[in-house]
Amino acid sequence: MINRLARVCEVLKRELGVIIPREIDIRDALITVASVDITPDLKQAHVYISALGNAQARRKTMQGLEDARVRIQSELNKRIKMKQTPHLHFHLDGSIERGSRIIHLMDELGLVDENPEPNE
Repeated sequence: MINRLARVCEVLKRELGVIIPREIDIRDALITVASVDITPDLKQAHVYISALGNAQARRKTMQGLEDARVRIQSELNKRIKMKQTPHLHFHLDGSIERGSRIIHLMDELGLVDENPEPNE
């Protein structure tokens, strides 16, 4: 059962990565489907979105996703044959921004090696 859930999550992630850029018009942020978690009954899917841009652009992206949720679910239903299309819940994933901030701080402290030696 766990492998099935993982496969469903990967299929949803791949398809949503194609559907979302077509369904919402976001010019201020770069958006990516970071991950998808689905409940064991396959009725609810939590979609984690990574949005690079300023805070206003991220809010606009999340609002656009919520506004287009029904259209996105409908398109998902056409592309994936499931007994019931899961209800999508969008969440902002800040892991890329946190990683970028950590690398920036490490760079400021001189902890990032700009010319690493190749592995021998």
